Amino acid sequence: MFATFLIGLREGLEAALVIGILVAYLRRLDRQEALSRMWAGVGLAIVLALGIGAVLTFGAYSLTFEAQELIGGLMSLLAVGMVTAMIFWMQKASRTMKATLEEGIDRALTSGGVWALIAIGFVSVAREGIETTLLLWSMVQSFGDAPSALIGALLGLLSAVVIGWLLMRGVVRLDLRRFFTWTSGFLVIVAAGVLAYAIMDLQEAGVIPGPFTPAAPLDAVTGAVATGWSGFPFGWTFDVSTVIAPGGGLAAILQATVGFMPRMTWIQVAAWALYVAIVGYFFIRGLRARRPARPISNAGPDSQGAATESLTQQGAS
Repeated sequence: MFATFLIGLREGLEAALVIGILVAYLRRLDRQEALSRMWAGVGLAIVLALGIGAVLTFGAYSLTFEAQELIGGLMSLLAVGMVTAMIFWMQKASRTMKATLEEGIDRALTSGGVWALIAIGFVSVAREGIETTLLLWSMVQSFGDAPSALIGALLGLLSAVVIGWLLMRGVVRLDLRRFFTWTSGFLVIVAAGVLAYAIMDLQEAGVIPGPFTPAAPLDAVTGAVATGWSGFPFGWTFDVSTVIAPGGGLAAILQATVGFMPRMTWIQVAAWALYVAIVGYFFIRGLRARRPARPISNAGPDSQGAATESLTQQGAS
């Protein structure tokens, strides 16, 4: 519940900031009549995200077990790819996001087309919506359709709406740069866990060799799939199910936060470690490259007043 809450909060707040920038710019241009068109695009994006979630959830019931695992694995891989791209996109494009959105609105207003403004709202929210849907669906599947995971995601999205509204009204202040930096780092670990679960799905579907395929090494004494070094590379790396119950609370917390499962295959562990090492390295390098030089400060009342940012300015930074 906590993991899906953070994901819903982070992704929902990102979408709320984008919408806030669009609304603030249209109001500044005194184009109130265009707001309804923009909101129509936002509504279509939400419907699309919900539709994808419904298809993934209910469409799999008529499939065989192998087909369900195959689709689940592929969708989880797609979610990992989208989350990874979003993390690095935020690092590069966050400084120009405000200007890019305003340019899009200018073009839409100049062309005078209703569909142009609808497209601005749709495209601005659809990416976050689809990305959130795929990531949450993958996590809920890995938790065994736990209702608490869905409740956490819903509470996170609702919290994002409230916080976005409070930011727009100037009621609260939030260091958005630090918030997105920490949550992006958390998403690197979450995505690694989703990747590990995707590998498990594909192994169960027989697409990737593993403990469920004839390639699995067997223990000479018990006849079960080998564990440890004797199980390399298509067996189990470890099995601590007797110590950490797979369906227990501790297992759920570890899986939600760091992607740990009581029993993992060698390929799962290797994929998790490689993802964290590679993506984590480039993520940290991007943070260091983005760190600005310390400016020469002229402390005074004016500088303090300039530090107060509006929602639009926060979105730009």
